[in-house]
Amino acid sequence: MTEEEKLKELIVKLLDNEITDSEKIELNRLLEKFKHYKSEIEEMKKLKEVSRNMKLKTPSSEVFDTYWTKVYNRIERGIAWIIFSIGAVILITYGLFKAVEELISDGKLETIVKIGIIGVLAGLVILIVSVIREKIIMGKTDKYKEVKR
Repeated sequence: MTEEEKLKELIVKLLDNEITDSEKIELNRLLEKFKHYKSEIEEMKKLKEVSRNMKLKTPSSEVFDTYWTKVYNRIERGIAWIIFSIGAVILITYGLFKAVEELISDGKLETIVKIGIIGVLAGLVILIVSVIREKIIMGKTDKYKEVKR
């Protein structure tokens, strides 16, 4: 490691308040050699102080209240969920198909175990489709969806 690399490492430790007394001595020695880093350290300290005091502005409650009343927001989020759901169904179906294919071709498993695993997977798929269908139907007919809880 070069002296300049060591200096940069010590500067980071200084800014993070993790520098030891012996490292401070080493830092001061290296700063005498590389004087242009002194101003850089001061700028970094100011930047760190500014970023520490920064806070994200929290949107008002009206922003959240009116978000779902806008048609574009509902359509955008709905389309995104539909595309995500279709992709997930395709991937899950493909994975289950490959798993069943492996089970059928495996000669070591007994037939009753194969039937049991296929039954569990088929039941899982039917259950998932049923829950999704129910949520879609309930979402359209829920008369209390605009009520705040």
